[in-house]
Amino acid sequence: MKIDIGSLEGCAAADGVVVVIDVLRAFSTAAFALAAGAARLILVSSVEEALDLRSRIPDSLAMGEVGGMRAPGFDLGNSPAEVLSRDLRGRTLIHRTSAGTQGVVRAERATHLFGASFVCAAATARAVLALEPQRVTLVASGLSPDDPAEEDVACAEYLTLLLKGRRPDPQRYLQRVSSSQNADKFLDPAQPEFSSADLALCTQLDRFDFAMPVRRVGSLLELTGS
Repeated sequence: MKIDIGSLEGCAAADGVVVVIDVLRAFSTAAFALAAGAARLILVSSVEEALDLRSRIPDSLAMGEVGGMRAPGFDLGNSPAEVLSRDLRGRTLIHRTSAGTQGVVRAERATHLFGASFVCAAATARAVLALEPQRVTLVASGLSPDDPAEEDVACAEYLTLLLKGRRPDPQRYLQRVSSSQNADKFLDPAQPEFSSADLALCTQLDRFDFAMPVRRVGSLLELTGS
């Protein structure tokens, strides 16, 4: 099994099994939403698409962010702590973020597609291994020339070791999340939209025992827990 770690720029060319990682916060928030009873998340790339789908899918909610802050007109931000306070049983969430959902939308050549973060790392590794893939691409979705996305790279490296059958010390990798450049804003009282509670929730290793496969259902990209 060949394992590559890439960024959003390479998503369109990635084939085989593709795992899109967004620790802070898209695919941590998604996991908390599923655990709170959401039936499914539909992943989109734009605010306009999310609002249009919400208007056409009964009882659905728009969730996500632009620049880290709740998008105008959305029902929920991209926050695990906020999700914990809501009753989402049976609801469809339409999820738009600046990194994680963008990677999923771009990965058009993937034969199997997952969203992932530390909160469901072991389950993700098990689900990938069950497919017996020849090639796996782990996408650190926040990684760009302007952003080292240490939290996503750390998760990708941790998953790589799990996929190779190793037992890495998780604290080494979780510490990289807490000390990352992107974690700083979650510890800054002047930026209340990035709460310290979110940072704590996003570093709860294997809180959930499910993976998050993404399936193409007609023209939609549907993320569920399994």
